Amino acid sequence: MASTEIPDIVIGRLPVYLRALSLMAAAGQEITSSHELGEKLGISSAQIRKDLSHFGEFGKQGTGYRISHLQDQLRRILKVDREWPVALIGIGDVGQALVRYGGFRNRGFRIVAAFDADPAKVGQPIGDLTIQDVATLPEVVREQNVQIAMIAAPAKVAQDVADLCVKGGVRAILNYAPINLAVPEGVRVQYTDPVTHLQRMTYYLV
Repeated sequence: MASTEIPDIVIGRLPVYLRALSLMAAAGQEITSSHELGEKLGISSAQIRKDLSHFGEFGKQGTGYRISHLQDQLRRILKVDREWPVALIGIGDVGQALVRYGGFRNRGFRIVAAFDADPAKVGQPIGDLTIQDVATLPEVVREQNVQIAMIAAPAKVAQDVADLCVKGGVRAILNYAPINLAVPEGVRVQYTDPVTHLQRMTYYLV
């Protein structure tokens, strides 16, 4: 099945499965089942089997899934069996935390360039990087073949930053700014605004 025919909601569950499998593997577990995965994740075993069936057969009836094999297959499907270079724009509190976050590298991503518009920050070290002027972003990401960017800049400049990313050839943006971005067709955007997630939860509170 072509990737365009697979519902995005299915693709969105695959990293959740991969994370659960990684935790099982780290605990020394070798075999699991759709029932066990479902209990851990709050997803029906039938849904898990249906999601995985889009990509082939990964387990056997009665014996379940070999965790290491399923991990490898999900990494391949998600294309995180390689390391993706990532650009980060906006070195405020969120940006600094992202640079220092250790969970990207062993899951397929590495921040290779950091940008800011503040002249006081440009040229300063952060981690093993040097903060660069955001005006140089298109040239830098093109030179380093960066296709993924994370925007942690203020909302008022996030669209301008997104335009610079697109100009440099970025095709996927993770946006931390509390604003919806307008991007050309073929550029994917994911939003991670904690306030909207909190507001979604408060609906269910008494």
